[in-house]
Amino acid sequence: MARHPHITARLLPPALTAAATAVALAAGLLGAAAGTGSATVRSERGTDSGIDSVPSAIRTVSSGWTVPWGLSWLPDGSALLTERDSFKIFKLTQSGTRTQVGTVPNVVTTGGEGGLLGIAVSPNWNSDHYIYLMHSAATDNRIVRMTYDGSSLSGYTVLVTGIAKNRFHNGGRIKFGPDGYLYATTGDAQNTALAQDQNSLNGKILRMTKDGRPAPGNPFGTLVYSLGHRNPQGITWDEQGRLWEAEFGNSRYDELNLIEPGKNYGWPVCEGSCSTSGMTSPKQQWLVSEASPSAVVYADGALYLAALRGERLWRVPVSGAGAGTPVAYYTSQYGRLRTVEKIPGRNALWLSTTNADNNGGEPDGADKVFQVDLG
Repeated sequence: MARHPHITARLLPPALTAAATAVALAAGLLGAAAGTGSATVRSERGTDSGIDSVPSAIRTVSSGWTVPWGLSWLPDGSALLTERDSFKIFKLTQSGTRTQVGTVPNVVTTGGEGGLLGIAVSPNWNSDHYIYLMHSAATDNRIVRMTYDGSSLSGYTVLVTGIAKNRFHNGGRIKFGPDGYLYATTGDAQNTALAQDQNSLNGKILRMTKDGRPAPGNPFGTLVYSLGHRNPQGITWDEQGRLWEAEFGNSRYDELNLIEPGKNYGWPVCEGSCSTSGMTSPKQQWLVSEASPSAVVYADGALYLAALRGERLWRVPVSGAGAGTPVAYYTSQYGRLRTVEKIPGRNALWLSTTNADNNGGEPDGADKVFQVDLG
């Protein structure tokens, strides 16, 4: 985002080790200022039901990437990843073998945060071979479907158009929810009024069928599921099926929101905690220098947020509808962290960087995909 430049001075202390973190949490000693950069965090506190697991080891799965953005798993345990600026899709196995499967047509860069963004493999991929993508096009941001037969791409089909684009604030994360519908995050396209406009697709979370139509039960009978968002780039569901969202703030607070249909999350009236009637406050908030979160994923009792400007992985325990005390890992060790996803069937995450983006300043090929074991 425009106001989140890359930080070259690394002033924050290294993240706590997993062992020290577990001891401190068990003893109740890990407060808001325990070396994690969370002294300014305000939240609706949840009660942590116990530390199920924390990051215990990290290793490189694959290197040589240039701004990998979206990640979605195939049934065989490998993943499809998009590169934002090359418009390419790659298959990456858990052993680290990378294969280019194609280039998505009609994608354009915005010179900022647009390009080829999120990807979602169909829940029925074994039978329909569909994958879904969100990308910037000549006139808008759009959601499309393609066929990936296991070796190549074909059948580019536009499902949703008319999502306004700009250099920044394009959102872009898409995922299938546990209800089988496709969800997408859209930014305000640097036009703050759109986030409060119920008739606009911008500054929203959208919910749709596999053909791009409004999903049954949507609160307004349209694609819109929630509104009042600035630049959301992360969505995930916990084990109870609750939808959580990570959102870039402007100059004060980034947000972790618990999303409910039809609710208004405040932007641009509020940034962070909101006392305005009819608007919903975040469950957690951070100073933008400590987070700038892109992806979020739920794993083993906690949410994990990949932070760009904050250059760290946040762990936030959840219990019921509450969010507990955040703890940071890998602070300033790997640069800008963009995407985090849980490996299916394993208590481990994949975590990717985008240090080769405009704010990172690293050369093409500088980005990596890591595996983070939880234990």
